[in-house]
Amino acid sequence: MRLLVLGLVSLGVTGFAHTHPRLLSKIPGASLKGRPCFAEPPSGPTSRSFSLPQSRTAALTSVEPSVYNLQPTPVVAPKLLVSRRGGEVATATGSDAGVKQTLKVGSFFFLWYLFNIGYNIYNKKALNVLPLPWMVGLVQLSLGLLYVFPLWLFGIRKAPKLSLQNVKNILPVAAMHAMAHITAVISLGAGAVSFTHIIKAAEPAFTSLFSALFLKQYFSPVVYASLIPVMGGVAIASLTERKFSWLAFNSAMLANTASAGRGIFAKKTMREPQGQNMDPANLYAVLTILATLIMAPVAFLVEGSKLKPAWEAALAVTSQRQLINYIVSSGLYFYLYNEVAFLALDSVHPVTHAVGNTIKRVVIIGASILVFKNPVTLQGYIGSAVAIAGVLLYSLAVERTKKRN
Repeated sequence: MRLLVLGLVSLGVTGFAHTHPRLLSKIPGASLKGRPCFAEPPSGPTSRSFSLPQSRTAALTSVEPSVYNLQPTPVVAPKLLVSRRGGEVATATGSDAGVKQTLKVGSFFFLWYLFNIGYNIYNKKALNVLPLPWMVGLVQLSLGLLYVFPLWLFGIRKAPKLSLQNVKNILPVAAMHAMAHITAVISLGAGAVSFTHIIKAAEPAFTSLFSALFLKQYFSPVVYASLIPVMGGVAIASLTERKFSWLAFNSAMLANTASAGRGIFAKKTMREPQGQNMDPANLYAVLTILATLIMAPVAFLVEGSKLKPAWEAALAVTSQRQLINYIVSSGLYFYLYNEVAFLALDSVHPVTHAVGNTIKRVVIIGASILVFKNPVTLQGYIGSAVAIAGVLLYSLAVERTKKRN
């Protein structure tokens, strides 16, 4: 919980600076000529809607929200600052601006990793004592609303304004978002956290396949070749997993399928205007709201009757306070790591983000092994390393292909 409070404070500082550059511009040295050093959302009647560039759209996942793939914020020429004392002129050097940008990006990546690790640990702890993935997953989605609604209510963030048609456009993406989340939660509950993330490393293969089948979008042979180590590494790790679970494996594969499907729906339906004030953070918030509404009736239908006896059984092995702490913390971590991932993507080049996301997966697997003491064979480590290296090669190959085109 202390880590969550620390992360929230850090996110509040960096996020406020990211979304309120005009206030920072009043502080000497906090802004650069032509544009604040923190990205400012565009204004004007024609820039209120958010649309996705076709060439930059990728699959939106709970751990990789790269469907938005925003352009990195450029660093522009420094501004001359005039001293009040005698007309002395101080120049904010390019190195100063670079330090500020580095600190901002570093904060985003640190929080991204911190929140992601926190989610996976607390989610697993919650499912270990309350094995109801549908109900736990539903609470995790809905808790994000408790975070974003006050931001809209108190004007800290502009509230989105959507028409019925806007909602219809986003609804298929939200449905895939709900499916991707619940299947991942089921997998994390049924098997080791490290095993689930190794299987989820195969997601690029599903994205490439669906892009070819439904969008007629093809990549170069180099891109497809980079998928060989991904699938090979996943196969090695799966065959050598000591506590192999078909439920964990199949659910992780369904999560990959849903994530790839989400990317397909995003490309087909999200090129049109999405309403007002729909920046990436608000778009993710709206997806969360719709996904919660979609998932709620199914969750109660599947596990509603099991909730009371399962809760009483959980209280036999842990306290109610501890159980609530596990569930609430996992929900807040889940929402926050996705939002910080958007901020990180908005601040760096997609290649940097891909490398960071690959490192993040390594960190999560390592942290889960340390926390839960899951036994992993040497072949399992080799398979994991090969799969993760393949994901990095795939990301770099895709970006190189885009540059050539």
